[in-house]
Amino acid sequence: MKIVVVGGGIIGCLTACFLKQRGAGVVVLERGTTGQEASWAGAGILCPIHPWLYPDSFSHLMDASLAMYPNFRAQLEADTGISIEWRKSGLLVPFFDDDKCNHWQPALDWSKRFNWNIEQLDTAQTCQLEPTLSPQVTKSLLWADVAQLRNPRLLQAVRVWMQKLGVELHEHAEVSSLSSTQGVVTAVQCADGKKVSADQVLLASGSWSGELAEQLGFALPIKPVKGQIVLLKGAAGLMKSIVKHDDAYFVPRADGRILVGASMEFVGFERGNTEQVSDQLMASMQKIAPGLKDLEMEHQWMGFRPGSPDGLPYLGDVPNMKGLWVASGHYRNGVGLAPITAEIMSRKILGEEVALDMSDFSVDRDITSSTLGFPSE
Repeated sequence: MKIVVVGGGIIGCLTACFLKQRGAGVVVLERGTTGQEASWAGAGILCPIHPWLYPDSFSHLMDASLAMYPNFRAQLEADTGISIEWRKSGLLVPFFDDDKCNHWQPALDWSKRFNWNIEQLDTAQTCQLEPTLSPQVTKSLLWADVAQLRNPRLLQAVRVWMQKLGVELHEHAEVSSLSSTQGVVTAVQCADGKKVSADQVLLASGSWSGELAEQLGFALPIKPVKGQIVLLKGAAGLMKSIVKHDDAYFVPRADGRILVGASMEFVGFERGNTEQVSDQLMASMQKIAPGLKDLEMEHQWMGFRPGSPDGLPYLGDVPNMKGLWVASGHYRNGVGLAPITAEIMSRKILGEEVALDMSDFSVDRDITSSTLGFPSE
Protein backbone atom coordinates (compact mmCIF):
# COMPACT_ATOMS: atom_id res chain seq x y z
CA MET A 1 0.00 0.00 0.00
CA LYS A 2 1.28 3.47 -0.90
CA ILE A 3 0.41 6.34 1.42
CA VAL A 4 1.10 10.01 0.74
CA VAL A 5 1.48 12.24 3.79
CA VAL A 6 0.88 15.92 3.08
CA GLY A 7 2.88 17.89 5.65
CA GLY A 8 6.36 17.52 7.10
CA GLY A 9 5.89 18.61 10.70
CA ILE A 10 6.21 16.31 13.70
CA ILE A 11 2.72 14.84 13.16
CA GLY A 12 3.20 14.03 9.47
CA CYS A 13 6.79 12.81 9.79
CA LEU A 14 6.24 10.62 12.83
CA THR A 15 3.09 9.09 11.34
CA ALA A 16 5.08 8.36 8.18
CA CYS A 17 7.68 6.54 10.29
CA PHE A 18 5.03 4.45 12.06
CA LEU A 19 3.39 3.61 8.72
CA LYS A 20 6.73 2.54 7.28
CA GLN A 21 7.40 0.35 10.31
CA ARG A 22 4.06 -1.33 9.64
CA GLY A 23 5.13 -2.18 6.11
CA ALA A 24 3.52 0.58 4.05
CA GLY A 25 5.19 2.55 1.29
CA VAL A 26 5.22 6.20 2.36
CA VAL A 27 5.86 9.50 0.59
CA VAL A 28 5.94 12.79 2.53
CA LEU A 29 5.23 16.03 0.67
CA GLU A 30 6.24 19.21 2.48
CA ARG A 31 5.39 22.66 1.11
CA GLY A 32 8.52 24.21 2.66
CA THR A 33 11.34 22.71 4.71
CA THR A 34 10.68 19.72 6.94
CA GLY A 35 9.88 20.53 10.56
CA GLN A 36 10.43 24.28 10.36
CA GLU A 37 7.00 25.57 11.39
CA ALA A 38 5.04 25.01 14.63
CA SER A 39 6.85 21.74 15.39
CA TRP A 40 10.20 23.54 15.50
CA ALA A 41 8.95 26.67 17.27
CA GLY A 42 7.23 25.04 20.25
CA ALA A 43 8.59 24.90 23.79
CA GLY A 44 8.58 21.11 24.14
CA ILE A 45 6.47 20.89 27.31
CA LEU A 46 5.28 17.30 27.72
CA CYS A 47 2.12 18.06 29.63
CA PRO A 48 -1.48 18.78 28.62
CA ILE A 49 -2.31 22.48 28.71
CA HIS A 50 -5.35 23.14 30.95
CA PRO A 51 -6.79 19.63 30.44
CA TRP A 52 -9.64 20.28 32.91
CA LEU A 53 -11.14 22.64 30.33
CA TYR A 54 -11.45 19.83 27.78
CA PRO A 55 -13.48 16.61 27.59
CA ASP A 56 -11.98 13.59 29.35
CA SER A 57 -11.19 12.05 25.97
CA PHE A 58 -8.42 14.63 25.55
CA SER A 59 -6.79 13.62 28.84
CA HIS A 60 -7.02 9.93 27.95
CA LEU A 61 -5.38 10.66 24.60
CA MET A 62 -2.58 12.68 26.20
CA ASP A 63 -1.98 10.10 28.92
CA ALA A 64 -1.66 7.40 26.28
CA SER A 65 0.80 9.53 24.31
CA LEU A 66 2.99 10.44 27.28
CA ALA A 67 3.08 6.75 28.27
CA MET A 68 4.63 6.01 24.85
CA TYR A 69 7.47 8.52 25.25
CA PRO A 70 9.99 6.37 27.19
CA ASN A 71 10.08 3.56 24.60
CA PHE A 72 9.67 5.96 21.66
CA ARG A 73 12.52 8.14 22.87
CA ALA A 74 14.77 5.14 23.52
CA GLN A 75 14.20 3.74 20.03
CA LEU A 76 14.54 7.11 18.32
CA GLU A 77 17.80 8.00 20.05
CA ALA A 78 19.24 4.50 19.59
CA ASP A 79 18.40 4.42 15.87
CA THR A 80 19.61 7.95 15.12
CA GLY A 81 22.29 8.69 17.71
CA ILE A 82 20.61 12.08 18.36
CA SER A 83 19.55 13.12 21.84
CA ILE A 84 16.21 14.93 21.96
CA GLU A 85 17.29 16.38 25.34
CA TRP A 86 14.37 14.90 27.24
CA ARG A 87 14.52 15.62 30.95
CA LYS A 88 12.11 15.59 33.88
CA SER A 89 12.02 19.14 35.20
CA GLY A 90 8.54 19.28 36.72
CA LEU A 91 5.89 21.93 36.04
CA LEU A 92 4.93 24.60 38.56
CA VAL A 93 1.74 26.69 38.34
CA PRO A 94 1.98 29.83 40.53
CA PHE A 95 -1.09 31.69 41.78
CA PHE A 96 -1.48 35.41 42.47
CA ASP A 97 -4.32 37.41 44.03
CA ASP A 98 -5.05 39.26 40.77
CA ASP A 99 -5.26 36.20 38.52
CA LYS A 100 -8.11 36.54 36.04
CA CYS A 101 -8.89 32.83 36.23
CA ASN A 102 -8.27 30.56 39.21
CA HIS A 103 -7.35 27.04 38.12
CA TRP A 104 -6.57 25.76 41.62
CA GLN A 105 -9.55 23.52 42.37
CA PRO A 106 -10.15 22.33 38.79
CA ALA A 107 -6.46 21.35 38.56
CA LEU A 108 -6.60 19.45 41.85
CA ASP A 109 -9.83 17.67 40.85
CA TRP A 110 -8.42 16.73 37.44
CA SER A 111 -5.15 15.46 38.93
CA LYS A 112 -7.03 13.23 41.35
CA ARG A 113 -9.31 11.80 38.66
CA PHE A 114 -6.44 11.06 36.28
CA ASN A 115 -3.96 9.96 38.96
CA TRP A 116 -1.41 12.70 38.27
CA ASN A 117 1.03 13.28 41.10
CA ILE A 118 0.49 16.85 42.35
CA GLU A 119 1.87 18.84 45.30
CA GLN A 120 0.36 21.93 46.94
CA LEU A 121 2.95 24.55 47.94
CA ASP A 122 2.55 27.71 50.00
CA THR A 123 4.38 30.98 49.36
CA ALA A 124 7.54 30.01 51.25
CA GLN A 125 7.75 26.55 49.65
CA THR A 126 7.18 28.02 46.20
CA CYS A 127 9.91 30.63 46.55
CA GLN A 128 12.28 28.10 48.08
CA LEU A 129 11.81 25.83 45.05
CA GLU A 130 12.03 28.71 42.55
CA PRO A 131 13.75 31.77 44.08
CA THR A 132 13.32 33.86 40.92
CA LEU A 133 9.54 33.95 41.42
CA SER A 134 7.82 36.98 42.90
CA PRO A 135 7.22 36.96 46.68
CA GLN A 136 3.69 38.10 45.78
CA VAL A 137 2.89 34.50 44.78
CA THR A 138 0.24 33.17 47.17
CA LYS A 139 0.62 29.44 46.51
CA SER A 140 1.42 27.02 43.69
CA LEU A 141 0.78 23.56 42.31
CA LEU A 142 3.64 21.29 41.27
CA TRP A 143 3.48 18.36 38.88
CA ALA A 144 6.96 16.99 39.61
CA ASP A 145 6.84 14.26 36.95
CA VAL A 146 6.38 16.56 33.94
CA ALA A 147 9.19 16.41 31.39
CA GLN A 148 10.38 18.53 28.49
CA LEU A 149 12.38 18.09 25.30
CA ARG A 150 14.03 20.29 22.69
CA ASN A 151 11.75 20.57 19.65
CA PRO A 152 14.51 21.18 17.06
CA ARG A 153 16.37 18.11 18.35
CA LEU A 154 13.22 16.02 18.12
CA LEU A 155 12.62 17.13 14.54
CA GLN A 156 16.24 16.51 13.62
CA ALA A 157 16.08 12.98 15.04
CA VAL A 158 12.75 12.15 13.37
CA ARG A 159 14.05 13.36 10.01
CA VAL A 160 17.09 11.08 10.30
CA TRP A 161 14.78 8.25 11.38
CA MET A 162 12.65 8.77 8.28
CA GLN A 163 15.72 8.46 6.08
CA LYS A 164 16.90 5.31 7.86
CA LEU A 165 13.46 3.73 7.53
CA GLY A 166 13.30 4.57 3.83
CA VAL A 167 10.47 7.12 3.88
CA GLU A 168 10.47 9.11 0.63
CA LEU A 169 10.58 12.85 1.35
CA HIS A 170 9.95 15.72 -1.08
CA GLU A 171 10.44 19.26 0.20
CA HIS A 172 9.15 22.43 -1.50
CA ALA A 173 6.35 20.28 -2.89
CA GLU A 174 3.11 22.21 -2.46
CA VAL A 175 -0.04 20.14 -2.95
CA SER A 176 -2.72 21.74 -5.12
CA SER A 177 -5.37 19.06 -5.66
CA LEU A 178 -6.34 15.41 -5.41
CA SER A 179 -7.24 12.99 -8.16
CA SER A 180 -10.04 10.50 -7.55
CA THR A 181 -11.96 7.81 -9.37
CA GLN A 182 -15.57 7.08 -8.38
CA GLY A 183 -15.08 8.89 -5.07
CA VAL A 184 -11.83 7.12 -4.19
CA VAL A 185 -8.57 9.11 -3.88
CA THR A 186 -5.97 7.91 -6.38
CA ALA A 187 -3.24 10.59 -6.53
CA VAL A 188 -1.94 13.90 -5.22
CA GLN A 189 -1.24 16.76 -7.63
CA CYS A 190 1.52 19.25 -6.76
CA ALA A 191 1.64 22.88 -7.82
CA ASP A 192 4.77 22.26 -9.91
CA GLY A 193 2.93 19.67 -12.00
CA LYS A 194 4.27 16.60 -10.21
CA LYS A 195 1.67 13.88 -9.67
CA VAL A 196 2.10 11.24 -6.97
CA SER A 197 -0.11 8.16 -7.02
CA ALA A 198 -1.61 7.08 -3.70
CA ASP A 199 -3.81 4.41 -2.16
CA GLN A 200 -4.38 6.62 0.88
CA VAL A 201 -3.63 10.30 1.62
CA LEU A 202 -3.06 11.84 5.04
CA LEU A 203 -3.49 15.59 5.43
CA ALA A 204 -1.14 16.72 8.23
CA SER A 205 -0.29 20.26 7.18
CA GLY A 206 -0.73 21.98 10.54
CA SER A 207 -2.00 25.55 10.28
CA TRP A 208 -2.24 25.24 6.49
CA SER A 209 -4.60 22.25 6.68
CA GLY A 210 -7.76 24.40 6.62
CA GLU A 211 -6.83 26.24 3.43
CA LEU A 212 -5.69 23.04 1.76
CA ALA A 213 -8.85 21.19 2.76
CA GLU A 214 -10.92 23.93 1.13
CA GLN A 215 -8.91 23.49 -2.09
CA LEU A 216 -9.51 19.74 -1.87
CA GLY A 217 -13.26 20.20 -1.50
CA PHE A 218 -14.17 19.81 2.18
CA ALA A 219 -14.43 21.99 5.29
CA LEU A 220 -11.82 21.82 8.02
CA PRO A 221 -11.92 24.88 10.33
CA ILE A 222 -8.23 25.01 11.24
CA LYS A 223 -6.62 28.43 11.50
CA PRO A 224 -3.18 29.70 12.55
CA VAL A 225 -2.76 30.96 16.10
CA LYS A 226 0.51 32.87 16.17
CA GLY A 227 2.83 32.53 19.13
CA GLN A 228 5.98 34.53 19.83
CA ILE A 229 8.77 33.31 22.12
CA VAL A 230 11.72 35.11 23.71
CA LEU A 231 14.91 33.29 24.73
CA LEU A 232 16.85 34.53 27.76
CA LYS A 233 20.47 33.67 28.46
CA GLY A 234 20.77 32.52 32.07
CA ALA A 235 22.96 30.37 34.28
CA ALA A 236 22.32 26.65 34.62
CA GLY A 237 20.03 25.95 37.59
CA LEU A 238 18.71 29.49 37.91
CA MET A 239 15.21 28.12 37.30
CA LYS A 240 14.61 24.40 37.74
CA SER A 241 10.94 23.82 36.93
CA ILE A 242 8.81 24.75 33.96
CA VAL A 243 6.68 27.62 35.28
CA LYS A 244 3.26 27.93 33.64
CA HIS A 245 0.96 30.89 34.26
CA ASP A 246 -1.90 32.17 32.10
CA ASP A 247 0.12 35.30 31.30
CA ALA A 248 3.37 33.55 30.34
CA TYR A 249 5.34 30.35 30.68
CA PHE A 250 9.03 29.82 31.41
CA VAL A 251 10.93 26.75 30.22
CA PRO A 252 14.46 26.37 31.63
CA ARG A 253 16.88 24.41 29.46
CA ALA A 254 19.77 22.38 30.85
CA ASP A 255 22.29 24.95 29.62
CA GLY A 256 20.64 27.79 31.58
CA ARG A 257 18.71 29.38 28.75
CA ILE A 258 15.06 30.11 29.52
CA LEU A 259 12.22 30.27 27.00
CA VAL A 260 9.56 32.86 27.76
CA GLY A 261 6.35 32.47 25.82
CA ALA A 262 4.02 32.59 24.24
CA SER A 263 1.55 35.02 22.74
CA MET A 264 -1.86 33.97 21.38
CA GLU A 265 -2.47 36.07 18.26
CA PHE A 266 -5.22 35.66 15.70
CA VAL A 267 -3.53 37.55 12.85
CA GLY A 268 -3.56 34.97 10.06
CA PHE A 269 -0.16 34.09 8.61
CA GLU A 270 1.49 37.37 9.62
CA ARG A 271 5.11 36.46 10.23
CA GLY A 272 7.74 38.14 12.39
CA ASN A 273 8.29 39.11 16.00
CA THR A 274 6.97 42.41 17.30
CA GLU A 275 8.23 44.77 19.97
CA GLN A 276 4.73 45.03 21.44
CA VAL A 277 4.53 41.30 22.19
CA SER A 278 8.11 41.15 23.46
CA ASP A 279 7.28 43.98 25.87
CA GLN A 280 4.15 42.12 27.03
CA LEU A 281 6.14 38.96 27.71
CA MET A 282 8.76 40.93 29.62
CA ALA A 283 6.04 42.67 31.66
CA SER A 284 4.60 39.26 32.55
CA MET A 285 8.08 38.13 33.55
CA GLN A 286 8.42 41.14 35.88
CA LYS A 287 5.19 40.11 37.60
CA ILE A 288 5.77 36.34 37.78
CA ALA A 289 9.55 35.88 37.87
CA PRO A 290 11.27 39.24 38.55
CA GLY A 291 14.45 37.36 39.41
CA LEU A 292 14.99 36.92 35.65
CA LYS A 293 14.76 40.64 34.83
CA ASP A 294 18.51 41.18 34.36
CA LEU A 295 18.99 38.29 31.92
CA GLU A 296 20.05 39.11 28.38
CA MET A 297 17.49 38.57 25.63
CA GLU A 298 19.40 36.30 23.25
CA HIS A 299 16.90 35.43 20.54
CA GLN A 300 13.24 35.65 19.47
CA TRP A 301 11.12 33.52 17.17
CA MET A 302 7.51 32.68 16.37
CA GLY A 303 5.31 29.94 14.98
CA PHE A 304 1.73 29.23 13.93
CA ARG A 305 -0.20 26.78 16.10
CA PRO A 306 -2.88 24.88 14.16
CA GLY A 307 -5.99 25.91 16.09
CA SER A 308 -9.45 24.37 15.90
CA PRO A 309 -12.68 25.90 17.27
CA ASP A 310 -12.77 23.56 20.28
CA GLY A 311 -9.01 23.22 20.72
CA LEU A 312 -9.03 19.50 19.87
CA PRO A 313 -7.25 17.88 16.92
CA TYR A 314 -8.95 16.28 13.95
CA LEU A 315 -7.94 12.62 13.75
CA GLY A 316 -9.76 10.40 11.29
CA ASP A 317 -11.16 9.87 7.83
CA VAL A 318 -12.90 12.48 5.68
CA PRO A 319 -16.53 11.52 5.06
CA ASN A 320 -17.48 10.99 1.43
CA MET A 321 -13.82 11.11 0.30
CA LYS A 322 -12.63 7.52 0.54
CA GLY A 323 -8.90 7.18 1.12
CA LEU A 324 -8.46 10.70 2.60
CA TRP A 325 -7.48 11.16 6.24
CA VAL A 326 -6.70 14.10 8.55
CA ALA A 327 -4.30 14.46 11.48
CA SER A 328 -4.16 18.15 12.29
CA GLY A 329 -5.38 20.90 14.63
CA HIS A 330 -3.28 19.90 17.64
CA TYR A 331 -3.10 23.55 18.76
CA ARG A 332 -0.83 23.76 21.85
CA ASN A 333 -0.37 20.01 22.31
CA GLY A 334 1.30 18.79 19.12
CA VAL A 335 4.57 17.47 20.54
CA GLY A 336 2.85 15.87 23.52
CA LEU A 337 0.28 14.14 21.30
CA ALA A 338 2.66 13.21 18.48
CA PRO A 339 3.38 9.55 19.42
CA ILE A 340 -0.25 8.57 20.02
CA THR A 341 -1.35 10.44 16.89
CA ALA A 342 1.19 8.51 14.82
CA GLU A 343 0.12 5.23 16.44
CA ILE A 344 -3.60 5.80 15.96
CA MET A 345 -3.45 7.21 12.44
CA SER A 346 -1.05 4.56 11.15
CA ARG A 347 -3.38 1.88 12.50
CA LYS A 348 -6.52 3.52 11.15
CA ILE A 349 -5.07 4.08 7.68
CA LEU A 350 -3.96 0.45 7.47
CA GLY A 351 -7.36 -0.81 8.64
CA GLU A 352 -6.31 -1.89 12.13
CA GLU A 353 -8.35 -1.52 15.30
CA VAL A 354 -7.81 1.39 17.73
CA ALA A 355 -8.53 0.90 21.43
CA LEU A 356 -9.37 4.53 22.30
CA ASP A 357 -12.73 6.12 21.56
CA MET A 358 -11.91 8.72 18.90
CA SER A 359 -15.39 10.17 18.32
CA ASP A 360 -14.50 13.52 19.95
CA PHE A 361 -11.73 13.94 17.35
CA SER A 362 -13.67 13.01 14.22
CA VAL A 363 -13.39 15.28 11.20
CA ASP A 364 -17.17 15.78 10.99
CA ARG A 365 -17.84 16.29 14.72
CA ASP A 366 -20.37 18.88 15.77
CA ILE A 367 -18.52 21.82 17.32
CA THR A 368 -20.74 24.09 19.38
CA SER A 369 -18.11 25.90 21.47
CA SER A 370 -15.23 28.11 20.36
CA THR A 371 -14.01 29.21 23.80
CA LEU A 372 -11.01 26.84 23.88
CA GLY A 373 -9.77 27.41 20.35
CA PHE A 374 -9.91 30.48 18.12
CA PRO A 375 -12.67 33.05 18.64
CA SER A 376 -15.87 33.15 16.63
CA GLU A 377 -15.94 35.56 13.72
